[in-house]
Amino acid sequence: MRKLQNSELIRKSVDEFKQSSKTPIIIVLDNVRSLNNVGSVFRTADAFLVEAVYLCGITGCPPNTEIQKTALGATNSVLWKYFKTTIEAVEELKQNNYLVYSIEQTEKAIMLNEFIPQKEKRVAIVFGNEVKGVEQEVVDASTGVIEIPQLGTKHSLNISVSVGIVVWDILNKI
Repeated sequence: MRKLQNSELIRKSVDEFKQSSKTPIIIVLDNVRSLNNVGSVFRTADAFLVEAVYLCGITGCPPNTEIQKTALGATNSVLWKYFKTTIEAVEELKQNNYLVYSIEQTEKAIMLNEFIPQKEKRVAIVFGNEVKGVEQEVVDASTGVIEIPQLGTKHSLNISVSVGIVVWDILNKI
């Protein structure tokens, strides 16, 4: 089996990406510290044709060389918007009829493998700070909470890994 060259892969140009119908998902980053994580999220958002990435609080914004290291140009294709607070982003999303789900571990969280997106509804998914997770105020304002099942000793996954898992799962379900 021969590995394909980049020139053999059929990929959209930035203009084609911007004009394409998007997956009805918005990724919300709640005070994410690592610029490498932010860049990885942009790359994942590009890969799955996500509608937008919302950057909130201390989350770094493009243009930034540290973000670019892992985004590899995805900041040019993916629509993004900055909010001073995550709760402002959540309020705007809810006003625009998005269902907002925090990815967190809570008492009544729905396990990702059991989560079924509502047909014809757009979804926003909030991912939290690498140490503190999603702010409680944001969890409280969310439509619901989704938890990624884990089997090992660690309490969480890296945010960029979590984004990939959750977006891929929801994309496959819709």
